[in-house]
Amino acid sequence: MLVLENVSVHYGRAIALASVNMEIKEGEFVAVIGANGAGKSTLLRAISGLVELERGKITLNDELLVESTKSEFRNMGRNKSLDPHEIVKRGIIHCPERRRLFHDSTVEENLLLGAYTYKEDKDAVKEELEKVLKLFPVLADRLSEKAGNFSGGQQQMIAVARSLMGKPKILMLDEPSLGLAPLIKEDIVNKIKEIQKQGVTTLLIEQDASIALSIADRAYLLEDGAIDRKGTCTEFLNDSYIKESYLGLM
Repeated sequence: MLVLENVSVHYGRAIALASVNMEIKEGEFVAVIGANGAGKSTLLRAISGLVELERGKITLNDELLVESTKSEFRNMGRNKSLDPHEIVKRGIIHCPERRRLFHDSTVEENLLLGAYTYKEDKDAVKEELEKVLKLFPVLADRLSEKAGNFSGGQQQMIAVARSLMGKPKILMLDEPSLGLAPLIKEDIVNKIKEIQKQGVTTLLIEQDASIALSIADRAYLLEDGAIDRKGTCTEFLNDSYIKESYLGLM
């Protein structure tokens, strides 16, 4: 479904991603773990077309999404990469780190922004909103409140709900548990599990490896911008390096 081939991203002289190869199949739940600064968020930004590739390409069902800015096509003035909004139209929905809500807008206004690709279809928007509020009932009675009035955990729910309003083929979640109290983390994880049961293909970026490996099917370890390990979550949980370095187990 989604394939990354030799994807490299540089910020000036700094290497953020180094020849990353990755594949996500339809219906899978894939996690990427790694320390701060490993390149996890850059990975999602690359897939979303928000950063230029130094090398490599990204495809969805064999359709080119993003290619290197140094490709022969760019040199000929024929950049084949899609713009970020076109990537969203293909169903790749990015729920960013730290939520990025419009705090002075209402919950409903934030949610409806997620449906901008089909906003003219009022019936479809209403149907998706009903689905989202069924998943996050705590938001249903507070649609007219400003998003900035909500707690961190509730704001994360709004962010995930907004992403679901985009009717994702692939949902990309960037650090959904970041900065949340343990009980709130558990609630968010349970919601992600419910989304998984609905069959949404999911790519989860998560620094808390214990959370990621408890809910995903497969995982990649990203270190210094490169894929260091890949395998099933069971294999990761039995890997001595993962256990010691990322799970705090000896």
